[in-house]
Amino acid sequence: MKKRMAALTLAAVMAVSLTACGSGGKEGGSGDSVKLNVTTTFAGEDGNAQNFKNAVAAWEKETGNTVEDASATSDETFKTRVLTDFETGSEPDVLFFFNGADANNFIEAGKVVSIDEIRGEYPDYAANMNDDLITASLVDGKKYAVPVNGFWEAMFVNTEVLDAAGVSMPGADYTWDQFKDDCQKIRDAGYAPIACALGNIPHYWWEFSIFNHTSPDTHLQVPESVDSDGGKAWVAGMNDIKELYELGYFPENTLSATDDETFAMFMDGKAAFLIDGSWKVGGIVNSCQSDPEDPETLDAEKLAKFDVTYVPGQGDRKATDLIGGLSMGYYISTKAWEDPAKREAAVSFVQYMTSDEIVPLFAQHTASALKNAPEVDEAQFNPLQVKSMKMMSGATSLTGAVQDIFNGDCRVSTFDGMPEIVTGGVSAEDAVAQGLEAYQDAQ
Repeated sequence: MKKRMAALTLAAVMAVSLTACGSGGKEGGSGDSVKLNVTTTFAGEDGNAQNFKNAVAAWEKETGNTVEDASATSDETFKTRVLTDFETGSEPDVLFFFNGADANNFIEAGKVVSIDEIRGEYPDYAANMNDDLITASLVDGKKYAVPVNGFWEAMFVNTEVLDAAGVSMPGADYTWDQFKDDCQKIRDAGYAPIACALGNIPHYWWEFSIFNHTSPDTHLQVPESVDSDGGKAWVAGMNDIKELYELGYFPENTLSATDDETFAMFMDGKAAFLIDGSWKVGGIVNSCQSDPEDPETLDAEKLAKFDVTYVPGQGDRKATDLIGGLSMGYYISTKAWEDPAKREAAVSFVQYMTSDEIVPLFAQHTASALKNAPEVDEAQFNPLQVKSMKMMSGATSLTGAVQDIFNGDCRVSTFDGMPEIVTGGVSAEDAVAQGLEAYQDAQ
């Protein structure tokens, strides 16, 4: 990649034209300084807290406007405070907040403005975003929150194990059959193909195995029954895991090991593949440091043995269709929108904070909705982060995790019961049926 963006300081990045991106082609702003009330989760120990402060300061300098920042660490108290502010008429002008069910109340109350409505006056609003990756409201299907960064789940690889087994690094067109062939080669070479504790954390394999029998369009639909098409897809997914277990592709102690133990196998060069989330990049990097708290102690040679790629696909799911999402974004409140001076400033602020230049500073190796993310200075990131960025650049879709909908007691029969499923103590049909019945009973 060209070495460009991240080597610049945030102050230098502020060469973005705020007139163009903030006004959607309209001439200038109101000419008077405007104070915006802004609330985000970029506070405390959030990794982007300083990035946010720097960006706010630069926007203030560029526009002459000011920000009254009420950001706080994201937790249930924060959520309650935000919802209470909306209920009492004390809502912020701009809010960075969750775009799922947590936002239902203030969307139902008409307290925020949809992206389409804003585009009616500012056509370029969020035009740099892939609309397909912007989450729609559960209330009315409209899109309100302009995203910055999110998460993804993919397959990490110990390339030292692959090399020892004569297996090539999987690519964007990796299929389930190719994966099974590679697993056999790895097993024949004396290694565990898959690092996973099925008796402890089967979550990621549960998710992707089901995804391989659904599609990005249908994956988030919890089946009505085990006999439905969706139910049969879930059963097929569980049976795929059972087949991998029977073929000996998991560690010998997969039913009794902890997730930490199988992760250690992966890091120690005893297992080849590990499905996990974008947050695991940090865990792998820290494990390659003699002092997990000190990046200066990184063993670069050890880290070079790790890569990340796509989970093998089959059926309607391509390998490049990932589990992931953009669960938060910037809202503009109706109160700000109906104030002519604040309207202009609020649009300018959100356009700036979600611009092609700023988003990569926040997203780094995680997910974003940018149509054309600028290339970055690789020197500013560790090699695994760079590999993650390259992997994400080839993703064809991001679909949320159905396990986040199918939670609580519903998951017991297949999550906690995974050892029984793979050993044949309980059929996949019975386990899935039990979970789906628990889900329907809870509705």
